[in-house]
Amino acid sequence: MDEQTARPRDRQISADGADRSSNTTSTTRRSPRRRRILILIGIVLIALILFALLRPHARNGNGNHGGRHAANVANAPEPVGVATVSTGDMPVELTLLGTVVPITNVTVQARVSGHLMKVEFTEGQHVKQGDELELIDPRPYQAVVDQWVGTLAADQANLEKARIDNRRYQTLLKQNSTAAMTAVDQAYTVKQLEGTVKYDQGQLDAARLNLYYCHVLAPVGGRVGIRGVDMGNYVTAGSTDLAVLTQMQPISVIFTLPQDQLARVIDRLRAVHELPVAAWNSANENKIAEGSVRALDSQIDTSTGTVRLRGIFANEDEHLFPNEFVNAHLLVDTLHNVMLLPSNALQTGPDGQFVYVVQPDSTVAVRNVKVGIASNDTTVINSGVQVGDRVVTDGTNHLRPGSKVSIPQENTGNATAGSGQTTPHKRGAYRNTNGQQSEGNPQNAPSDTAPAPPPSGNTSGQ
Repeated sequence: MDEQTARPRDRQISADGADRSSNTTSTTRRSPRRRRILILIGIVLIALILFALLRPHARNGNGNHGGRHAANVANAPEPVGVATVSTGDMPVELTLLGTVVPITNVTVQARVSGHLMKVEFTEGQHVKQGDELELIDPRPYQAVVDQWVGTLAADQANLEKARIDNRRYQTLLKQNSTAAMTAVDQAYTVKQLEGTVKYDQGQLDAARLNLYYCHVLAPVGGRVGIRGVDMGNYVTAGSTDLAVLTQMQPISVIFTLPQDQLARVIDRLRAVHELPVAAWNSANENKIAEGSVRALDSQIDTSTGTVRLRGIFANEDEHLFPNEFVNAHLLVDTLHNVMLLPSNALQTGPDGQFVYVVQPDSTVAVRNVKVGIASNDTTVINSGVQVGDRVVTDGTNHLRPGSKVSIPQENTGNATAGSGQTTPHKRGAYRNTNGQQSEGNPQNAPSDTAPAPPPSGNTSGQ
């Protein structure tokens, strides 16, 4: 019984063992299959992504492949902006830093001591020379004047009496009726009293001058600033500032000139005696006033290497204010009939500055140029180009010698002409370097009826 009972158990165990081994085998067989499926799915996904990224473009409406279209786009002419080299006048103008300085600036002080009785001006008022500004209490000084008037009168009477006595003694001396010593003493008494009278007169004049100084008058015409002392205060002679009087019309601007420009300015100043100058605001955006320069300083400041010049401005509207910082535009000379070019057409290379010149076949060539002075956005060209040449001013970043270019203004004209609309024929308008739009079709100027260059083909030098 034990053996029979044990055998089923053994068979069960063996059966269980067989079952377990069969499950293990199926699991082992199933795992590589999953890995292969996952790998296959990943390959398919990668292939789809690569196909989406690298597939050629669909055919366009004309039947051309997208690859060819991309090549045509890559080889298309570069759109640029151009300007025509022209001749004109170029002002030689120097922009210098300056400060508005009044021609006359007076600090009015009390010349006598006393209480301030009146303030007869309004702050900011324009006054004329000789107008009374303030009044210091004159009564003490009037009393001193009266005293010296009395002293002078008494001394003058004594002098007159001494002169009469002197004439009497001189007559008696001639008659031998008096001693010579008495006559001489009387003559010296007269001289002594004459000195006393003269002293009294000087004291009287000083007292009257102090009385005059009680009336504070405007020494020059100009604009009165903020008052320094209010009415009723005690002011001291020579130490109390009553007001500041500034001459506003005319007014000057002091600006500094670099020493390397001094020779040109001196020669021109000697030739024409004065140079025009304009004062612009500190941001150099708006012109404030116009004036002239007639003089410059007598020496160069060694710390800055500059010399000072003074410009005189009428300042009728008083827009120039004392101690204001301005930009002085000094017109030194004017160059006539020189080649002009926009400054943004100039490029810098290893051999110096150059420009891209548009050729008749719509390609560009490099021309090295020598430049002169520049003013605002215009530069003088001394050599390297000719009048009428078209140079590239915008879109130079992707240009190389021989690159094909197109001018959007010309292409717009062609599109209008080929649209089927009837438009009156008009010569192309071009803009010269001075910013003036001119009618006509000058030599080498862009024309509205010129055909656009073909977009296909490789450009040399790209």
